[in-house]
Order: sequence, then structure tokens, then C-alpha cells
Amino acid sequence: MSTSVDFDDNSRMTDTTPRRRDATATRRAILTSAREAFAEMGYDGAGVREIAARAGVTAMLVNRYFGSKENLFAEAVAEGMARTAVVLPKILSSGATGEEIAKTLLGITGASDTPMEGFQILLRSASSRRAAEISRELIERHQQKAIATALGGDLAAQRAALMLSLIAGVQLMRQMIALPALADSKSKSVVRTLAPLFQMLIDGNA
Repeated sequence: MSTSVDFDDNSRMTDTTPRRRDATATRRAILTSAREAFAEMGYDGAGVREIAARAGVTAMLVNRYFGSKENLFAEAVAEGMARTAVVLPKILSSGATGEEIAKTLLGITGASDTPMEGFQILLRSASSRRAAEISRELIERHQQKAIATALGGDLAAQRAALMLSLIAGVQLMRQMIALPALADSKSKSVVRTLAPLFQMLIDGNA
């Protein structure tokens, strides 16, 4: 079979044979586009057509790779959590203290720091009932379960949930809302107040 060719204005031979699509690269481009769109506009605000356009593909191709917007959102949330998991590894590390966790959290939530993508997706999608259901399932299955296992003891699931709530609350109020009492305070003073709360949850004295 011969390959079709064209000649451009400069009389150069140009191969017009369609290039085979790189499935892995295409899927990655769609997922990256979805994470960015959901982080900016939330689940309800980001449409499949816009996500497709950002990725340079068609909406039909997005559905072919992911099946539905719900599936795409679930993968975007899961990857967003994994890519920006900074505090979680510290919590799961052996012998981690409340002070270490507090310092890690304060270190990534400064006013000049870009809010974590996974957190932005969750926050801006929380008003959607379906998005909240998907997010809740992922948080329970992965983050809460992992922390509860690491903590052990009585009320491990509740302590893990409270720890996640503290982390999310600090991110929201210090970084995104920029509440002065948190955003403008010296990190050391915030750590002194926050560390005992984390330590209480670690020790199981909640």
C-alpha cells in the first residue's frame, strides 16, 4: 500500500498519512484537563465538552476513555489526592507526632502557596450531591481508612475523620479564605496551638 503525499507551497513533500493516536498520552491529557477544570469550576461547572477542548480531543473520545463524567471526576479526584498528598504520608509515618503533622500542614498552606489541586476539586464540587457522594467514598476508602489503620485503638475511624477535618479546615481558613487570625499569624504560634489537637487524636484521647 502506498503512502499518500502532498506538496506544500515550497514544493516539499509532506506525508498525509494519519498518525496513530497514543492512547496513554491521550488519556493522560484528558485526565490532566479534567483535574484543572474541576479545580477551577467544580463538578457542575466543568462540562465534558470544555474538558475535551482543553485536552485537544472530542467529547466523544472523552466518553470512550472514561465512560462518563462521573467516572472522569472520580479518577480526577483520586489522582488529585495522590499527587498532592503531603500531610498524609507524615501522618502514616511511624512515630509521627502532632507537632510534626502541624508543621507539615502549616508548611503547605501559606498565603503565597497555591492551594492543593485535590483540595480545590473537593471544595469547588461540594455543592454537587453526586460529586460529594463520589468524594466521600474515595476519602473513606483511601485516606480515612489508611489513617484509621495507622492510628489503631478505640474510635480509630472517628479520630481519622477528625484529623482530616482539622487539615481541611486549616487549608480553607488559612489559605483560601485567608482568615487573618490564621493567615497572618506566625507559623510557630499556630503550631503550638494545633499540635496538641493532632497529638490527642494520635493518642486516642478524643
